[in-house]
Amino acid sequence: MANRGQKRTEAVDTMPADKRACSSLEFHPSSSNCSNQTVLSSAHEAQDADMETSSYTSTSTRSDGDGEKESTHGSCDSVNRNHDSYSSHHSYGEQSRLKKLLSSLREEGEESGQLARLTELCEFLSFCHDDSLSSSMIDSLSPLLVTLARHESNNDIMLLALRCITYMCDINPRSSSLLVRHDAVPALCQRLIAIEYLDVAEQCLQALEKISHEHPLACLQSGVIMAVLTYIDFFSTSTKRVALSTLVNMCKKLSSESLSHFMEAVPILCNLLQYEDRELVESVAICLIKIAEQVLCHSDMLDEMCKHGLIQHAINLIGFDTRTALSSKTSMGLVELLAKLAAGSNAAFRTLLQLDISNILKRMLSTTSPSHGAQSTLPVNDQKNQKHEVLKLLNALLPTITTEQDAGQKSEKEAFLLENPEVINQLGTDILPALIQEVNSGVNMFICYGCLSIINKLIHFSTSEALLSLLQSTAFPSFLAGVFTRKDRHAILLALHIVDSTMSKLPHIYMGPFVKEGVVFAIHALISSDDDCQHSPSFAGIQSESYWLPGKAHQNKLRCPCFEFEAVQILKSQETIACTVQKERVQELGKHILTAYFEAEILNPEKGATVVLQKLRTLSDALVAQVNQSMEAGSCNKQEEETYFLLQEIISELNKKDTVSTFEFVESRVTEALAVYASSGIYPSGMRTDDVNLVRILEKKFEAFGKFLLSSSDSTAPEDLPLLTLIRRLQSALLFVEDFPVISSNMPKHRNSYALVPYGCCNTYPSLKVRFVKEEGDASLCKYAEDIVTVDPFVPMNEIEGYLWNRVKNDEANKVSIVPKVPIVRDSLCNDSQINSSAPEHTSADSSAKIQEEKLKLPPQPAGLSSSELKIIDSVDVIDVHADNLEQEPTTAQTEDSVDLDSPECSSVDDTPEKLLLYLEGKKIDCKLSLYQSIVEQETENGQNGVQSSHLWSHEYKIVYKRGRGTKRKPANNSYDVATSFVSSNATSFVKEALLFSRVFLSKAKFGNLGSACDILFLLKILEGLHGCGFHVMSYESSHAFSGGRMNGLSNAQYNLVSENEFVNKKLTEKLEQLICDPMTVSVGAMPAWCTNLLTWFPFLFGFEARCKYFYLSALRRSPIPTSSISGGLNGSQQTYRNIPKKKFVVHRDRVLESAVRMMELYVRNKVPLEVQYNEEVGTGLGPMLEFYTLVCQDFQKVGLYMWRGDTLPHQSSNADQAQNSGSWPPLFGLFPRPWSPMQLLNTSSNKMFSEVVNKFRLLGQIVAKAIEDGRALDFPFSKPFYKCILGKELNVHDILSFDPALGKVLLELLDVVGLNRCSKFAVDEKEKSEDVGSLFTIIEDLYLDFSLPGYPDYHFGAELESDMVNLDNLEKYVSLVVDATIRSGIARQVEAFKEGFNQVFNIRHLKVFREEELEHLLCGEHAQWNSDNLLDHIKFDHGYTINSSPITMLLEILREFDPRQQRAFLQFVTGAPRLPTGGLASLNPKLTIVRKHCSKGTDAELPSVMTCANYVKLPPYSSKDIMKEKLLYAITEGQGSFHLS
Repeated sequence: MANRGQKRTEAVDTMPADKRACSSLEFHPSSSNCSNQTVLSSAHEAQDADMETSSYTSTSTRSDGDGEKESTHGSCDSVNRNHDSYSSHHSYGEQSRLKKLLSSLREEGEESGQLARLTELCEFLSFCHDDSLSSSMIDSLSPLLVTLARHESNNDIMLLALRCITYMCDINPRSSSLLVRHDAVPALCQRLIAIEYLDVAEQCLQALEKISHEHPLACLQSGVIMAVLTYIDFFSTSTKRVALSTLVNMCKKLSSESLSHFMEAVPILCNLLQYEDRELVESVAICLIKIAEQVLCHSDMLDEMCKHGLIQHAINLIGFDTRTALSSKTSMGLVELLAKLAAGSNAAFRTLLQLDISNILKRMLSTTSPSHGAQSTLPVNDQKNQKHEVLKLLNALLPTITTEQDAGQKSEKEAFLLENPEVINQLGTDILPALIQEVNSGVNMFICYGCLSIINKLIHFSTSEALLSLLQSTAFPSFLAGVFTRKDRHAILLALHIVDSTMSKLPHIYMGPFVKEGVVFAIHALISSDDDCQHSPSFAGIQSESYWLPGKAHQNKLRCPCFEFEAVQILKSQETIACTVQKERVQELGKHILTAYFEAEILNPEKGATVVLQKLRTLSDALVAQVNQSMEAGSCNKQEEETYFLLQEIISELNKKDTVSTFEFVESRVTEALAVYASSGIYPSGMRTDDVNLVRILEKKFEAFGKFLLSSSDSTAPEDLPLLTLIRRLQSALLFVEDFPVISSNMPKHRNSYALVPYGCCNTYPSLKVRFVKEEGDASLCKYAEDIVTVDPFVPMNEIEGYLWNRVKNDEANKVSIVPKVPIVRDSLCNDSQINSSAPEHTSADSSAKIQEEKLKLPPQPAGLSSSELKIIDSVDVIDVHADNLEQEPTTAQTEDSVDLDSPECSSVDDTPEKLLLYLEGKKIDCKLSLYQSIVEQETENGQNGVQSSHLWSHEYKIVYKRGRGTKRKPANNSYDVATSFVSSNATSFVKEALLFSRVFLSKAKFGNLGSACDILFLLKILEGLHGCGFHVMSYESSHAFSGGRMNGLSNAQYNLVSENEFVNKKLTEKLEQLICDPMTVSVGAMPAWCTNLLTWFPFLFGFEARCKYFYLSALRRSPIPTSSISGGLNGSQQTYRNIPKKKFVVHRDRVLESAVRMMELYVRNKVPLEVQYNEEVGTGLGPMLEFYTLVCQDFQKVGLYMWRGDTLPHQSSNADQAQNSGSWPPLFGLFPRPWSPMQLLNTSSNKMFSEVVNKFRLLGQIVAKAIEDGRALDFPFSKPFYKCILGKELNVHDILSFDPALGKVLLELLDVVGLNRCSKFAVDEKEKSEDVGSLFTIIEDLYLDFSLPGYPDYHFGAELESDMVNLDNLEKYVSLVVDATIRSGIARQVEAFKEGFNQVFNIRHLKVFREEELEHLLCGEHAQWNSDNLLDHIKFDHGYTINSSPITMLLEILREFDPRQQRAFLQFVTGAPRLPTGGLASLNPKLTIVRKHCSKGTDAELPSVMTCANYVKLPPYSSKDIMKEKLLYAITEGQGSFHLS
């Protein structure tokens, strides 16, 4: 534990081991000694005392086996080397002693003699062990002790006899059988019912509890239940617990034959539910749950159970205001109990509805669903189970819907609802919104089916008036249309029933909305052929045969939702019921609905389309035609005006919120039309040409689209902004069409396993059994030697393919092959500790590091090569510094950038690596997926959507392998290469435009199998890109206006921003949260493939916390930290590693960076947390580690390292600057790498200095990555552009404004001058042209600019320029060189070194799920500290202080007065880090605690001290506020440099 403040010596416990107190676990009679005994005779007390004090001598006589058992519990017995022989001899002596006691007890004599012998027997048995008590001896003792227990005149004899019986059951479990044989149970029941002496009754209860473990049935038959419960109110709480534990043991063997015994006890048990002791109430609840399970088929018994207040007590216990907080398992058991009572008892049914149970159930649903904004403390499995039980109860509260044949026979429940319509109204009002929200959140099929079943019953049993009132506050038609898009037969059938009931009661109200929202067209698609609906993005594939197949044999073991929530299922608890949903039944019901409620004209998708839908389709077609025409003939001003008018018309229609439904928006093809327009027709094929003219067109279209969406008039309301309107429409459409499955695990519990393939390691999850089989007729491959092997289910298949290739390749047949197999490198999906040292990961990583080092060695440049030529080379080479190759993206869809060499026409290609093609169930496996993902995808295609088969883990899978060839990347011609060629050919356009659009216009095929959502996602990606570079886009417009003479001067770009949260899709975020929180999700390979796809290409769709969890899972393969502790990882206080030994490292405060270098050399690749201890200091733990990172951050910011802008070389700085080089400086606009010129590195001293800079950036990357891995906070004020470099984003001239506003503003103005000069060349008026050009030339000449980087005179651009000075003719080239040196070639090697160091810990590409602002939060936490409003809420006062204490009042006032610098100092003093985690004080973990410090020198003389590991402040009770502030400021400023004991 690390502490700051005064040193003090802590007392050390030097007591020898044999003098310390022994643990109570080493005494056998511990359970028996806890009873409350009445006062006996003084002689008996003395005997008991002697027995207790003899324990130390007795323990030394135990056997060897018993001694080993005790040692595990911390026994303090010394080890005897001759223990074995001594134990054997002593055991014989104990048996002789026991025989003498038995013989003397059989002799009849005076009671005092019997009492003495029983006392001796108790002493003997209390320290006896199993070997000393044989079965024959127990058989002899049992009848004698039972007889003494029946003694009528002496309670001491009864008590000691009962205690002996209890000890015997403790020593040897076989004693229970012999005691039962000799009628011990009736004797104990007799003593309990008589209850003459309280201590005797308590001892009886303890003995019965022991016997009931082994013989519950004998206890039942002997009447133990009522014997235990009759006088239970007279006992203490601890004794009550023992009594109820006996009942719980008997309930385990409860049968229908013994129900009468328990039914007699129900009234007493129901009364015990009112107690506040949790353990007692849970035992009672378990008993009642077991009783209810046995009486399910006896309605009279269920009614009897309800007569004693059981339902009321159960509701109170599961409610949120209960004083007795039960475990989640018990609470779910009570909900299940209520469901069974409601299903089998009409009395329970009525009572539950009258007690307003719906409000409690609504809250229970809300607390287990993230869609309601509530965070549950329950484990994920418990949340699922609780939700399931709540839905069962709700279904039981609503009668089963009878068929038309049985309509005349109304059940009592139906009659009750008809007579009391207000009950069903209240139930629907409370529960319907929660059910709709639950279905919309994308839950698995069972939960969805349960919700829909309840909704169906609510609508069926509601009257027309009540139904209208119930549905008018919900978007019911849109909700039903979304249910149809799930394409699940169970959900569709229920949706049809709901439509039928709704239309039968409210036909005129919902006929129009059902048409408008697409419900009618969904039903029409169900009964039509696939050809009629294949062009509908909403319901395409709804008739797919896979959704109607019953499944294979092993899949039938799944529970079917058909009867999951019905009363018959609740009563019979069957696990498997055959599915009754057939395609014919669904189509028949669909036809009935269409013919009964809708006109035939409406059913035609073309003629029945609404006016709005037809208008939007017309506008969409016109926009696509306009784009195609402009691409063929070239655009003109008139066409641009027409296009702009069409866009305005579309947005105007979409702004009519109540006019355009989500279905109409999706079916209108607006999304596809806008995507085609924004991409100038290259979507969906992608940008795959290096035509510079096309790039120009695309750039112009992107700018025009951005201008249209981002600009608005003063009269435009914020809600009507075009960009916001389009985003919200697209989000609604995405909710409507997406059907990404949430696969829930069906494992009963975690189990460890050994996976042979591919790495031979132990895992904490089950493995899959696989048989690898060679394709018949393939002689070029060997047969795999093993029969069935265990395979890691969550590693990518390409790693399994690499493992298999080395074992099945036929070397003789492969002699012709000229390309060797490349070793597979395993990413962070596997811990280093699980792979041996020969694994390819380490070798590849080391070789990669060496390659990177070679890259960073700068060879001398040819003397004749100009700096401008160097710049052009660098501008091309450093593209990958900011934009990583697509090969590094973890996506399952990258086939667009490669050629499939498995095709026949490519079979003769010799320059591609050979590989294996793997097939599962006859289908080719995508090797970028894991085996688990491949299996789940096939099950999903077969109709098993949303549930994981329990047979999945026990089934044996057959994988067929055959020879194939790998993929060969085509020549560089994707969008990134277009950017490269365009930059090289036109550096000026790169400087100003930066090809911001290149990242969003990718091929549709890259996104993978995203179904109907692909167009929506593509357009959202365009809008997110436009929003991210909105300032740049509008700046271009302002610049063009100035250049074209439409503006007299430059002005700041004005545009409208929307919140980043508008791009977050709540439904997808909830789905991701569900998947991540699943117990089986130990890596991204355990999640469906769509998660990786979406988070690779569309990370903006997910909330920050969900992406944080995914990041921890994908990058570190670590269980995600809880939502409430996401930011806890940012201050290092959350325990990211549990039960993992830490690596301790000694650090010298005067050589922090040197210590950091050594630390990284030793532990950079180790996946273990690090701790530091400072030299000559005793403190260690979390606080010193956090301060170490803080000190490293400070050292990296010191002047003289020449890493950051503003840190000039010695010969470049003035005397004043030289004087300041000894310390660090706070960068006003954030840290950004200092540019280094390639020509400057020809100098030997500069080259050496630059090598040190590169090494420091490599170290910086290691430190940053290690801090993220360990969950530590950093104090780096990086600039936003540097974060963009880390994320691989391209920079442009506008980014310079962020870290050097003066330079950035000048460069933008100079570029506008260039544009004005270019426009003046085309001016009609020659006189006006010459005047403009002349004035501009004079202005530029007067600046006296040379071709060097401003602020860095040694950074020359070259000597072969036409002029040494900048003029109007070469101004454009000068600006391009400055920008390139500042954000490209001048910093390329530093950024690459940072990434290289980072990648040694984990791959930096995992950070790409974050934006630059979010990355700053992840690394550094909060900038803002605290305010006066939240101090009281997030500080704990303890150990002498309360919230009303005078010193606390003074402290809070002082903390409120602190300025930001003092707040940072206080935080570093208390926690070790000067920043708070994201979320502020509320996220600090452990919570900031203030306690009273006891002073020895006087109150005002002491200083405050802290325990940094616990955020624990020890504050003396100062006499005044001024003294407290003085001492506190002194402590936080002067007490920072050491950790000692305080």
